[in-house]
Amino acid sequence: MRWAGFRKVRNQVCKRIVKRIRFLGLSDFNAYKDYLSRNPSEWEHLDGFCRITISRFYRDWDVFDFLRDKILPGLAEEALTAKRPLRCWSAGCASGEEPDTLILLWEYEFKDQFPDLDFRIVATDIDEQLLARAKTACYPGGSLKGLPETWIQTAFTQADSEYCLVKQDWNIQWLQQDIRTAMPEGPFDLVLCRNLVATYFDPPLQAEIFARMHSRMRSNAILVLGCHEDLPPEAEGFQRISKKLNIYVTL
Repeated sequence: MRWAGFRKVRNQVCKRIVKRIRFLGLSDFNAYKDYLSRNPSEWEHLDGFCRITISRFYRDWDVFDFLRDKILPGLAEEALTAKRPLRCWSAGCASGEEPDTLILLWEYEFKDQFPDLDFRIVATDIDEQLLARAKTACYPGGSLKGLPETWIQTAFTQADSEYCLVKQDWNIQWLQQDIRTAMPEGPFDLVLCRNLVATYFDPPLQAEIFARMHSRMRSNAILVLGCHEDLPPEAEGFQRISKKLNIYVTL
């Protein structure tokens, strides 16, 4: 991991570590560093403290609008012509808002246009508890603010202070994976890897991950990064098609 990636969330991470230091009865960060050297299993706890989960529906609305207007129609036509499914991967899906937004976008904007096309999503995250929430698909109202009101009214039921997604016969596969060591099998037409690899991992690891990711993507597939991210210079086989939104196509 790279410290620069945690610029906006350092206080959150440090508070978690301080709480752990107190739990272990240690005096300060230096003592915790020594504890890490003597107890290799502690690194797993530290790794967990560094996970940042900021997730909501239709996050960065202009990205999903671009997918709707410029990307998904072409990908759907290619998949339909080739008589194969259209496959998407949401990497670091957290509690599921991103893949659920994608499936709702398909249901409301494209399903009638491509009724015979099999639209599939693989959603992966390292956190088992977040994936459990994703499968339950119940969210606070604030998470839905970016969605069109008609989607909220027809796709969700309200239970107390939460809105629960009324899941239909959707093809979403949820997998617990650490993207540093494991990835789902491709090939994928669309990969969303936003605010994860290119933010929190150091450049050599970024390059390694994006190389493996490229091998799981079709030719002319689309990679979406976070709006403030960039591919490392070492990443090969991608060409940027939107500088503003950091969207790439595979070569």
